[in-house]
Amino acid sequence: MLKKSGTDGSNLNKKKMVDIPRKKLEKLFQNFLTKKILVLGDLMLDRYLWGVVSRISPEAPVPVVEIEREFARLGGAANVGNNIKSLGGTPYLVGIIGNDNSGNEILSIMNQSGLPADGIVRDESRPTTVKTRVIAHHQHVVRTDRESRSPISKSVSNHLKDTLITLIPKMDAVIIEDYNKGLIVADLISFAIHTARHFDTPIMVDPKFDHFFAYKNVDVFKPNRKETEEALGMRLDSSQKVEEAGKILFERLEPGCLMITLGEEGMAVFDKPDHVIYVPTHARKVRDVSGAGDTVVSSLSMALVSGADFLEAASFANRAAGLVCEEVGIVPVNRERLFQTYISEGH
Repeated sequence: MLKKSGTDGSNLNKKKMVDIPRKKLEKLFQNFLTKKILVLGDLMLDRYLWGVVSRISPEAPVPVVEIEREFARLGGAANVGNNIKSLGGTPYLVGIIGNDNSGNEILSIMNQSGLPADGIVRDESRPTTVKTRVIAHHQHVVRTDRESRSPISKSVSNHLKDTLITLIPKMDAVIIEDYNKGLIVADLISFAIHTARHFDTPIMVDPKFDHFFAYKNVDVFKPNRKETEEALGMRLDSSQKVEEAGKILFERLEPGCLMITLGEEGMAVFDKPDHVIYVPTHARKVRDVSGAGDTVVSSLSMALVSGADFLEAASFANRAAGLVCEEVGIVPVNRERLFQTYISEGH
């Protein structure tokens, strides 16, 4: 089982940044190298078109972006896997791609990055999810999406279940990463949780609105503020409301631990219904929050299965997310930079 923080509720609502001692931090980073984590979720290809704006279009009052370079990266659940890889672990992605060039590109990037593709299923009935971002002068101008949100077929779901039953016994943890793109359906959720429980494999969940309350008895449940507000029908505009939401989620889902990310306000970390620690944000200069949630769930999971308790892992994930928010575009956390930043700022 994962380690909780060993608190007794006496420091309820306290804001706290936990610094992991250097020797323990070094041990965590060493342990990262042996960890295998399965990521079940919506795989995406993130395309980037970078350029400059020097004029307005004569056809419409919109800027003309003169493209200087373009490239593609792993996105969605694949970015969670990319963060795990960047930290030193081995991610096993389980998801779907279309039988198209974008799907081929995902497989090519995975191969170049040394990511196993055992869990990737081709779905002939849908396109690969692609997000294309146009960026000029380090600012997002527009984003286009190509996707299908229809639920996966029974045959694809069964194929994914066969993959899960083969891989989960070999894993140190399972992450379910849902973006509401149709992969995460109710029977796949229950199968993944049941299988992970059977093999005593920790399971972490980053949910979206659909199926929000289907994730019962997981080790870590990590919604953000918006997802929690939509699911509970309440505004989290005060610490009192955040704590009320935490109690409701514990009552309905019975997770081992709960983390509600609060954007620029950091995160609320619950290791029991009536005990919350507020971890302040750690971004020094926010340039882009894209992908920060992926970094949180991946670094949190890596820290937990490598020996950190929940509060240590939450603070570790917070620092990791702070680093990626300083970059434009979706990028994985840099292992060496994270370690050096933790040492220089925490000790």
